[in-house]
Amino acid sequence: MPTIAKDTTILVVDDEPAMTWALCFSLEADGYKAVSAADGIEALQRMGELRPRAMLLDIMMPNMDGWAVLERMRDLPLEDRPRVIVVSALGGISDRVKAAELGADAYVAKPFEVDEVLDLLHAMDRGPSEEAAT
Repeated sequence: MPTIAKDTTILVVDDEPAMTWALCFSLEADGYKAVSAADGIEALQRMGELRPRAMLLDIMMPNMDGWAVLERMRDLPLEDRPRVIVVSALGGISDRVKAAELGADAYVAKPFEVDEVLDLLHAMDRGPSEEAAT
């Protein structure tokens, strides 16, 4: 899986405009390029166009939910898949397990502190060998 370096593209997928704005603003303030999608269909289109290195993915959305996005991503070669942090109001253990089984790298339950998401991205930026060294 690719690491997430600063100035690379992060796709924010959420149907709540205020949440999307807050996440994009915070990502850009931290040095990432942020783009957004309002549902799973748009997310898959943006993935094909922009090839983001990471995705912040809501689960409950219209048209195509986050579960369907994760399932569709399984068809992509590993090197073409963005790293995924699920950001959802669904916070139960069964939701976390399902996300992991579908390939999500991390799970953050809403409401959350944006620093929690940034810390996860920073950890992904370091990569596995650097994480072991710290």
